[in-house]
Amino acid sequence: MPVATPDTVAANKIQEATKAVTSQVDSLATRLHPDSIASMTPGKLVDHFKYLDLGSLVTSLSSQLISLSLRILAAIVIFYIGKFIINKIYSVVRAIMVAKGLDRSLTSFVLSFIKITLLFLLIITVIGVLGIETSSFIAIFASAGVAIGMALSGTLQNFAGGVLILLLKPYKVGDYIEFGELKGTVKEIQIFHTIINTYNNDRIVIPNGGLATSSLKNFSAEPYHRLEWRVGISYGDNVDTARKVALDILAADGRIVHTDADVKETEQQQEAAPQPRQDEKQPWWKRLFHWHKRRVEQWSENQEAQLAALVPKPNYKPSVNVESLDESQVTLIVRAWTEIAHYWNVLYDVNEQIYKQFPQHGIHFPFPQMDVHVNN
Repeated sequence: MPVATPDTVAANKIQEATKAVTSQVDSLATRLHPDSIASMTPGKLVDHFKYLDLGSLVTSLSSQLISLSLRILAAIVIFYIGKFIINKIYSVVRAIMVAKGLDRSLTSFVLSFIKITLLFLLIITVIGVLGIETSSFIAIFASAGVAIGMALSGTLQNFAGGVLILLLKPYKVGDYIEFGELKGTVKEIQIFHTIINTYNNDRIVIPNGGLATSSLKNFSAEPYHRLEWRVGISYGDNVDTARKVALDILAADGRIVHTDADVKETEQQQEAAPQPRQDEKQPWWKRLFHWHKRRVEQWSENQEAQLAALVPKPNYKPSVNVESLDESQVTLIVRAWTEIAHYWNVLYDVNEQIYKQFPQHGIHFPFPQMDVHVNN
């Protein structure tokens, strides 16, 4: 049995310490990157170079290049096919919106939004086909969208209001509207704002968020409007004479509607439109479709007629009535209907005629008065 000298003992300890460090490095490398870092240790690297097979290396590289080439080719094909489909969808939606007569601002915005959204989805799909992880891209865009939405909350509210206004059309360009203390004619409806012009030609910009969620008056929505004049006459004046004079003033104005027949005739002229001729030699399936279409239209017309019968019909005949007996005058209310285009002119002209003709027939306009009795 050999005797262990101090030099032999020291050499054995150094060798054991080296093996322990090497094993720890190998285990740590295996846990971190088992396929790459572990293979980079000196011992295994020498073994790999010793038993390296150039044929298998070339085969592996060739297969990877072929796989990458096929992925790139598939991504290019998918991109062009997707772009073709997006253009077709864009054309179809554009044709539908133009046929429906939607507003130009809404049409351009919706089409741009659809195209950008579809292109974004197409790019994400192409990136996925190339083998790149897309979840990180989606997370980044989602985070950016949330941040932008929080920063532009008021602007997005106006944008949503603009979309609702352009879709539901509570008013259109050319209508005279009243929103709170603001009155004017709508000049332009934008995505975020509505621009109106007052009679003084003041330009007012109103955010669409408030217009879409608050009450407003649209004076141009109906073709006819009723005018009212409140006229005060003295106690003791003949009410019948005042009524006759007022009705004569209204009858002399051709812009005022006098009977219901005038309104119905005007509405029929506006609604009259040439009907498209139906070809009697159409195929049977087209005739069957048109038969069902006529049945649906007839049912819809019957429903509209029933709903219209429930709505109270206005009395378009001019009228003059005693509204109230006030302290110093008898107040007459004069009512008449006219088209919205003549509203203001008729209002001012009849005011002037009442002021001129009432005194000529013995009708007086009283002043506020007070009787004072002095007791001696």
